Amino acid sequence: MSTPHDAAPLEEARRRRSFAVISHPDAGKSTLTEALALHARVISEAGSVHGKGGRQGVVSDWMSMEQARGISITSAALQFEYRDCVINLLDTPGHADFSEDTYRVLSAVDSAVMLLDAAKGLEPQTLKLFDVCRHRGIPVLTFINKWDRPGRDALELCDELVERIDLQPMPLTWPVGSPGHFQGVLDVPTGQFVRYARTAGGAKAAPEEHLSPEQAEAEVGEDWTTAREEYDLLLDSGGEFDEERFRDATATPVLFGAAVLNFGVRHLLDLVVDLAPRPEPREDADGAPRPLDAEFSAFVFKVQTGMDPAHRDQVAFARVCSGEFERGMVVTNATTKRPFATKYVQQVFGQKRSTMDTAYPGDVIGLVNATALRVGDTLYSGKPAVRFPGLPQFAPAHFAVATPSDLSKAKQFRKGIDQLGAEGVVQLLTSDLRGDGAPVLAAVGPMQFEVATHRMEHEFNAPVKLDRLPYSAVRKLGDSSQRSIVDAGRRSEVLDRADGTELAVFEDEMSLRILLRAHPELQLEPLLAEG
Repeated sequence: MSTPHDAAPLEEARRRRSFAVISHPDAGKSTLTEALALHARVISEAGSVHGKGGRQGVVSDWMSMEQARGISITSAALQFEYRDCVINLLDTPGHADFSEDTYRVLSAVDSAVMLLDAAKGLEPQTLKLFDVCRHRGIPVLTFINKWDRPGRDALELCDELVERIDLQPMPLTWPVGSPGHFQGVLDVPTGQFVRYARTAGGAKAAPEEHLSPEQAEAEVGEDWTTAREEYDLLLDSGGEFDEERFRDATATPVLFGAAVLNFGVRHLLDLVVDLAPRPEPREDADGAPRPLDAEFSAFVFKVQTGMDPAHRDQVAFARVCSGEFERGMVVTNATTKRPFATKYVQQVFGQKRSTMDTAYPGDVIGLVNATALRVGDTLYSGKPAVRFPGLPQFAPAHFAVATPSDLSKAKQFRKGIDQLGAEGVVQLLTSDLRGDGAPVLAAVGPMQFEVATHRMEHEFNAPVKLDRLPYSAVRKLGDSSQRSIVDAGRRSEVLDRADGTELAVFEDEMSLRILLRAHPELQLEPLLAEG
């Protein structure tokens, strides 16, 4: 998306809103992403996750595994204009096995939309992702989805936010009609009744009708009265809107809707524009805030290969932190100190791509043919050099030795394994015991192995065999000279991660404790746990 070349970074940053959608699997995240794009007129017709009811499949899910299973595995980045703002929407993996990728995406946004299923409320993966948002101080907007289906009481769902995560709900809309009999919402700021009309298959933006409270009472009667009474009850318990509480992440604005029918989606887009925080100066590795109008800087939070089957190119997604980016500029990679030419820069959403010429703080750029870039790299122009904090890797819980099914394809095997490791699809480990020809893959969740084997076969034409290892406990080895102690254990060994970290792995926590009792001098450190 082009913007005037003479526009100041500060001015453009004020127009940016960058957020991610977090949820448990099946809460409707990909559907909501499509609905937001539809309302912003980025796409003409919304898809459904499985292409049901004559609707196309969602365009944000590009990998065949995603389309077949109806889940998001990779992340989609979408930029569009709405009102006078530029919205950067990052869709995240919803499955628990991909928490590490979601953590990286959350490092690149300024706020999050927490999507809840009206029938299920707060689910395990949502809780984990909310904890990441709280840890990072990311303000959260809440959208309670699927109000077109049977579900739980609205007051009960709001009470759960307080009781389970100590987050005060501040409703800005309230449902009129019980779950499964959704008629519209009470628009809290105006006091009006917003009534929605269905469209064929929910593929078009839902028309809205605005009625005064008197008209609402006359036309929907008891449902309107109930909605008013329920909202007043929540108001009495501290649910009045307070922007400061939202920004300090102690309270959340709440909206109700049905993404598959596009009900309530406009309210969410308006709320993002009116309330979501703008980009702020990011702290560099030394803790100094990087001014938004400093020279260009960005950090890489995701690397992805195979998004375009025709080209097999590698795309590095980077969040712009300061300055103005112009396609073609030569920047420096702070990790390698080497120059990087930005000849091919794109906005990528599923399999759809468009060239990106300029970008400003808050934007996400897709750098094509970026084989020299890795997750956590900082890019910058000018002097002095700048480097942002690296992104941590989670403690893996599953391990498997990978070998090529066909030995004649050893070259493709090595290239594919290295690529998946660079992207962070799996963590790539090696051991003295097995050598480089039989790398160990490590994962937070077992579905990462499924993605790895699927991509090795279909993208790199190098099917693999995975032999699971019995390890389930992992620590960082604090002193390299103690490596032989761990390797000598009957149920433990040391594996080397690609980033240079030495991981001591054990069959179980009991094996770890036994070795520590025998060698109390052993220096083992915990790693960042999942999500």
